[in-house]
Amino acid sequence: MKIIAGNANAPLAEAIARRIGVHQGGQFGPTSARVERFNDSEVWVEIHDNVRGEDVFIVQPTSKPANDNLMELLIITDALRRSSAKRITAVMPYFGYARQDRRTSARTPISSKLVANMIEAAGIDRVLTLDLHAGQIQGFFDIPVDNLYAAPLFALDIKHRLKPEAGITVVSPDVGGVVRARDLAKRIDAGLAIVDKNRPRAGVIDEMVLIGNVEGKACIIVDDICDTAGTLCKAAKLLKDEGAAEVHAYISHGVLSGPAVERISSSVMSSLVITDSIAPTEAVRAAPNIRVVSVAPLFAQAIVNVSKDTSVSSLFSEHSLAPLYEAHYGTA
Repeated sequence: MKIIAGNANAPLAEAIARRIGVHQGGQFGPTSARVERFNDSEVWVEIHDNVRGEDVFIVQPTSKPANDNLMELLIITDALRRSSAKRITAVMPYFGYARQDRRTSARTPISSKLVANMIEAAGIDRVLTLDLHAGQIQGFFDIPVDNLYAAPLFALDIKHRLKPEAGITVVSPDVGGVVRARDLAKRIDAGLAIVDKNRPRAGVIDEMVLIGNVEGKACIIVDDICDTAGTLCKAAKLLKDEGAAEVHAYISHGVLSGPAVERISSSVMSSLVITDSIAPTEAVRAAPNIRVVSVAPLFAQAIVNVSKDTSVSSLFSEHSLAPLYEAHYGTA
């Protein structure tokens, strides 16, 4: 088994490798490789170690800049395929273009399907990802896709960090996210509320209506992606206006583009918790109310399980994850 780190999130790749080393009881690190760009931005790759007949995992989320990181993934794959790697798994903690999973109007693309076709054509044998924006994207592939979930990790964090006497209510920021919110609510034995919003076009919200009672409750907004944070901050304000005691947010992928960090820092939210599926910027790390939890232990165990052809679905439970995060949350 070998790990190749792309440039999109090298710290996460190194953290995953360290965890695998702990699991194996020895030193383990990313395979030596050069992934660089020419002056005209063309990607150039050279694998220094022998990968013939090896089970290789490329850690490369396709976050901003999405096109550059996607091309990097495809070219690393081509280099490995031409070097006779036995099996190539794309470890994509964040799957870019996932929000373009269907045609929203006439003469528009289904870009996530196109990306799936490109990944398969490059020679990738398997995809390992986290919280796909739309579950049906797994059906865009004719190769195995393992979609991990942040909900068990979030449940561990909430049980450890939040113990309000008045109770907790999990809030979906839109109707489409109710399934995700209900799943987390069941894991922590909490209530459920929904924010229904009218969005006439992308990035614009006319009004928000709360469905459910949050008075005196600690509210947890849960979603898969936070981009500019406009919806998130407005939903948090609505919850406070409706009598919520405090508002927290748990987001799988902190895209946090444009004014997002500034909006969150000045919002009514007590905290925003994101994973490191996308490499956090310095501004994100410096924000007083943004906290990052690592998915490195989760992905390390998933990679070990895939390599050994054992179950990945065992990682869908917080009880299975607790030993992996014992140093942070204990085993309770």
